[in-house]
Amino acid sequence: MPCIFCKIASGGTSTEFLYQDEEILAFRDINPLAPTHILIVPRKHIASVNDLQDDNFLMLGKMIGIARDIAKTEGIADSGYRLVINTGHDGGQRVPHLHLHLMGGRRLADRVDWRR
Repeated sequence: MPCIFCKIASGGTSTEFLYQDEEILAFRDINPLAPTHILIVPRKHIASVNDLQDDNFLMLGKMIGIARDIAKTEGIADSGYRLVINTGHDGGQRVPHLHLHLMGGRRLADRVDWRR
């Protein structure tokens, strides 16, 4: 099955981008878990954190910087936000393409119930 984020990156969908350059895209999650829920995704297919190469770490830092800038634009920087990268099925990764979640716009849970 084709990767949905690769399809988005190639222009195969009518996604509205909040940020885009030759390396990275940002767009709203279609199933938001918070009032602001944005995905920051590399254009290059990298399945997960486990597949990062040494030359990908600058890109990962850039993704975090983009998240910071979008948080400011969305008006959630001062109140606070969460950045999450899920890795693997048990880690909650549902799309096998590296992506960073930016979530905010309300008070988020202080902790996750790991017992579930």
